[in-house]
Amino acid sequence: MSNSELIVSSAAVPEEDGRVLSITPHSAGWKFVGFEVYRLETGQRLQQETGEEEVCLVLIGGKASIATTDQKWDHIGERMSVFEQIPPYAVYIPSGDRYEVEAHTSLELAVCRAPGKGTYEARLIAPSQIEVEIRGKGNAERRIHQILPENEPADSLLVVEVLTPNGHWSSYPPHKHDEERLPEQSYLEETYYHKIQPEHGFAIQRVYTDDRSLNETLAVSNGDAVLVPRGYHPVSAPPGYDLYYLNVMAGPVRTWKFKNDPDHEWIFKEWTK
Repeated sequence: MSNSELIVSSAAVPEEDGRVLSITPHSAGWKFVGFEVYRLETGQRLQQETGEEEVCLVLIGGKASIATTDQKWDHIGERMSVFEQIPPYAVYIPSGDRYEVEAHTSLELAVCRAPGKGTYEARLIAPSQIEVEIRGKGNAERRIHQILPENEPADSLLVVEVLTPNGHWSSYPPHKHDEERLPEQSYLEETYYHKIQPEHGFAIQRVYTDDRSLNETLAVSNGDAVLVPRGYHPVSAPPGYDLYYLNVMAGPVRTWKFKNDPDHEWIFKEWTK
């Protein structure tokens, strides 16, 4: 049996420019979200134009200098692993700009993309600016780093990372955001980029709709990205394996309004009692 079309795996060997994973709106069959991962060696450089998209660069692990047309940030980066449980350094870059990244250590870099209008200037997002939130209760408790939430300026992008301890569930109770029906629900495409510790482990992600026209349960490996074109999308970290994921969301309106699965809404209500 072939792998699910919802899983995009990282390449074992990077391309010449360091790229190990690429999702475009065309490859995903949707309109808004693009996502790439690069693994750069010390001293390696990556240069790209943003074109019609705005970009959020997230230093998943490692240190670098990053320059845009008008700005430069030297020697940023603190954590070498996402499991250090500290927020990342990130850089927001508008459409119609360019950027150059120079790696000062081995570097894992996420490039999050969505349609831009050039409204906002390039800026550094430092760990001290990133809100840390503990969400959920019991064995659904997890740690959230709000890298580019809707209360921070951008044209389309929403970027967040989540650390789920082993044995815990995340994106739970199951929720969806696949209808243009504001104020109740917003339409947002979403990617999940997963990292697992220890690396040989796995995680489980289910993607399903109310009518089960989409109903997949995915075994996710370290470095896999999962496409969520629609439906609910909970995640589980097995005992012994801590889970990290980086979410990129975008849609026609930059707001996160979700609907919980009615079958499991009671869990959320129990937490909020």
